[in-house]
Amino acid sequence: MELLGDGETSTNMSAYDTALVALVKNLEEGDGPQFPSCIDWIVQNQLPDGSWGDPAFFMVQDRMISTLACVVALKSWKIDNANLCDRGVSFIQENMSRLVEDEQDWMPSGFEINFPALLDRAKDLNLDIPYNHPVLEEIYTKRNLKLSKIPLELLHATPTTLLFSLEGMADLQLDWEKLLKLRCPDGSFHSSPASTAAALSQTGDKECLAFLERLVNKFDGGAVFKHFEKDGKFVCFPMETNHSSVTPMHNTYRASHFMFPGDDDVLARAGNYCQSFLQERQASNKLYDKWIIAKDLPGEVEYTLNFPWQASLPRIETRMYLDQYGGSTDVWIGKVLYRMKLVSNDLYLKMAKADFKEYQRLSRLEWNGLRKGPKGSTENLEDLIDLVSFDDASGALHEAVKFIEQLHLYMNVHIYNADFFFTRYETEYFLWNLQWKQWLMAWTAKESRGSIEGDTALLLVRTVEICSGRHVTAEQNLNLWDYSQLEQLTSSICRKLATIVLAQNGVNMENTEDLHRQVNLEMQELSWHVHQGCHGINIETRKTFLNVVKSFYYSAHCSPETVDSHIAKVIFQDVM
Repeated sequence: MELLGDGETSTNMSAYDTALVALVKNLEEGDGPQFPSCIDWIVQNQLPDGSWGDPAFFMVQDRMISTLACVVALKSWKIDNANLCDRGVSFIQENMSRLVEDEQDWMPSGFEINFPALLDRAKDLNLDIPYNHPVLEEIYTKRNLKLSKIPLELLHATPTTLLFSLEGMADLQLDWEKLLKLRCPDGSFHSSPASTAAALSQTGDKECLAFLERLVNKFDGGAVFKHFEKDGKFVCFPMETNHSSVTPMHNTYRASHFMFPGDDDVLARAGNYCQSFLQERQASNKLYDKWIIAKDLPGEVEYTLNFPWQASLPRIETRMYLDQYGGSTDVWIGKVLYRMKLVSNDLYLKMAKADFKEYQRLSRLEWNGLRKGPKGSTENLEDLIDLVSFDDASGALHEAVKFIEQLHLYMNVHIYNADFFFTRYETEYFLWNLQWKQWLMAWTAKESRGSIEGDTALLLVRTVEICSGRHVTAEQNLNLWDYSQLEQLTSSICRKLATIVLAQNGVNMENTEDLHRQVNLEMQELSWHVHQGCHGINIETRKTFLNVVKSFYYSAHCSPETVDSHIAKVIFQDVM
């Protein structure tokens, strides 16, 4: 059965869930299965070694619990075509001792609850399984410990992680009438077919039945932040005992970056909590996750910790992620292994690489044209204008800062080429020239190098807007309060960033801690204006302001060596 298949996120077939659904007896017509197509799927999908489970990634717990569930389902309905049960039992016998070999951080969810329950069913069916094997003692001990942490009163009163494993608690005195009140809106228990099937078997509930029927019919038998905070920690479910899952902490940390002025400080607390957790796991070299086996999760976390959202430029982040994304090799861990087809697949990776290769091709052409400088033909100015617009889209505006003086010189070299300017870029030239004059006058009027950075940022914004055909005249700008706010914030942030850099280099004695605090608050305000306010201004224009500021933040945040390495990787290192 395809887990979560009733929604938009489709995953691979789960032998375990399919087997548990297959165990549901017919609710109306005697002793047959309610979902016979699930039995058919089990019969058709045994692996060559006699097991059931993920065919591409071997995890012994996944194969053992899936195989035991399928054997129990087949034996329960007295089906053993081609000795399927015997081959499955042989696999279980041969691999029982390996149950404690795998990394415990990759233990399937609820394994210690569900595997013993399946063993009890197997014993009732007289299956030849080593029930007294020493390795099982540790599993039963873990089961008793977990059940002792969540009293039955709490289990019946509020959603807990145990609702995900109801099929493993048949020996407990459960009040199903109370438990049914804790269903999800779709009729399931935490979207788990196995847990929902257990509830259906016990109650005959119509909503549970409807949920399972939707899945079986669809797949032909294959089967906000304050609410997550408790006692200074952040969890998904009440009484959750596992706080060591890197991926949820990583995603929460990233989400906490996007704060607007006046937001509840729970976002800040969540960010601090997750940052400390990730740094501790990084320091101890334990950046693996309980819920996913990913290609390069440590690399993802390292990038996020090193580059806050203010300093993370889209093309750099994308280039890094192309090396970190595993495509179809990423495996998720639930009760068994499963794969998220609409999240991780090789087609996405292939398309992303093709897109980035095209970006690299264009970037190298523009780079070579730019290096020619004023020695080239007048056609190079057209490339130059395209480059600024291209950088706007790519998030690589920090490069434009390095070429400001060269661009101005280059433009002046061609000032008398009337045919070129007045036929193709007449308006753009005059607007651009006006902005350059204003910037040069401001530069010569100010003594501090840091103080000019705000004007330089505005020059870059206006240059991009002119080249994009979106720029309005200064007189119009004065009538737009929102536009003025964007300009003021952009200038203020970039000016403070320049002061921070000077202080870090020992040029002045400014209090950088206070400046960082002010910059972060102004970044929140700018982000709000870009994403929530200023609706009278073109969204692309708003993004230009944010991209320019982020490019300045990036330059202030990174060493020259880091910038050079990023340029090399993003533009010149081939995507493989």
